[in-house]
Amino acid sequence: MEAYKNVDEYVAAFPEGTQILLEQLREVVLSIAPDVEERISYGMPAYKWKGVLVYFGAYAKHIGFYPTGSGVAAFQEELSAYKCSKGTIQFPLNQALPLGLLTRIVQFRMKENERKIKEKVK
Repeated sequence: MEAYKNVDEYVAAFPEGTQILLEQLREVVLSIAPDVEERISYGMPAYKWKGVLVYFGAYAKHIGFYPTGSGVAAFQEELSAYKCSKGTIQFPLNQALPLGLLTRIVQFRMKENERKIKEKVK
């Protein structure tokens, strides 16, 4: 596994078409959570905001999006067109990303992290 120093370096390692999709996904996260911590973790872009928010990564035929198990479960019906597992969604490289759906998933994860912090305080 390549050791990337930052998300820019990660994105630059892929073909142009994949770079465009990765940047779109990155922009969704950064536009919703401008104070999110962006880093490389497990060899891929990772975003933390009051805990783990989401991860994503590029593969030969898809973009893997990792919004945790709850992030997949909460949108199961809307994600029925995509290959999913417990905490993973696969978006084919030959299709446009569902940016509206991705936005709602990231917003859901932010609310979930916020709620978890409030519950810990109680």
